[in-house]
Amino acid sequence: MKLVGALVARFRIAAELTQRQLAEQTCTQPETIASVEQGRRALQLPLARRMDALLDTKGALETAVENMPEVDLIPAWAEEYLDLEREALALSWFENQVLPGLLQTESYARAVFRTDVPALTEEEIEQRITTRVDRREILLQTQPPTASFIVSEAILVDRLGGDEVHIEALQHVRKCAEIPGVAIQIMPPGRRTHAGLSGPFILLETPDHQRLAYTETQRGSQLISAPDDVSILERKYAMLRTQALNTEDTKGLLDRLLGEL
Repeated sequence: MKLVGALVARFRIAAELTQRQLAEQTCTQPETIASVEQGRRALQLPLARRMDALLDTKGALETAVENMPEVDLIPAWAEEYLDLEREALALSWFENQVLPGLLQTESYARAVFRTDVPALTEEEIEQRITTRVDRREILLQTQPPTASFIVSEAILVDRLGGDEVHIEALQHVRKCAEIPGVAIQIMPPGRRTHAGLSGPFILLETPDHQRLAYTETQRGSQLISAPDDVSILERKYAMLRTQALNTEDTKGLLDRLLGEL
C-alpha cells in the first residue's frame, strides 16, 4: 500500500496537480487521495483506472492494484474504516454490546471509554470522545449516507454511565430515529433464532459502489473486502432486519422506555 501510494504521489506531482485537484478530476475526496498516498488506505481498482487515464500512466496503477498481496487489500486499523465512513453512500450497522458510535452522545461516549481495561488516561479519553462526537455529523451532512442500525434491546436497558447518561442516550437515539434516511431497529430479547450471534459488524458502500465490511474484536479490527465474505455478512444483515422490530415499533418501544424513566 505504501509503494502504490508513493507511485500515486509521484505521478500526481509530475502532472502538476494538487491532491484536491486530483480528487476533483477523479470524482473522489481529497482525504481519500491523502490516505492512499500515505499508504493508510488501499487504492481501489476503479479509482486506479481513472487515475491512469487522467495521468497518462499507461495502466501502471491498475497493474499495481491487481498484483497487490492479498494482505494489503485488507487494511487492519480503525483509521481505514473512519476514512470510508465519512464518504460512504450507505451504512448498515449491527451492534449487540454498545450503542453504535454514530448514535452516541458525548456523555455516553465518555462512559464507554471510562470502562476500558486497562484504564485510559484523561487525555486519551478526551481525544477519543472528540473523534466520536465529530463522527455524528455524518448523519446530518448535506448528502448523508443511507443509514440502517440494528441494536440489541439489552444495550438500551443497560444504564452505562448512570441514570442521567442513560436517559440522555435514549432521547438521542429517539431523535436520530426521525432523521431522514436513518432507520433504527431494536432486536428484542427472548428470540429463538438470531442471525447475529457471531458478533457486531458494519457494512458500507463506497462512492465507487464497492461493498465492504468492518468488524472489531477485543484486540484489533478488520476491514473486509473479499466479495464472498462481504456477501455472507450482507445475508446475515438481511436476516437480522426481519428478526428485529420494524422502525415504527422501535420508536414505540423507545417511547415506552423513556416513559418508564
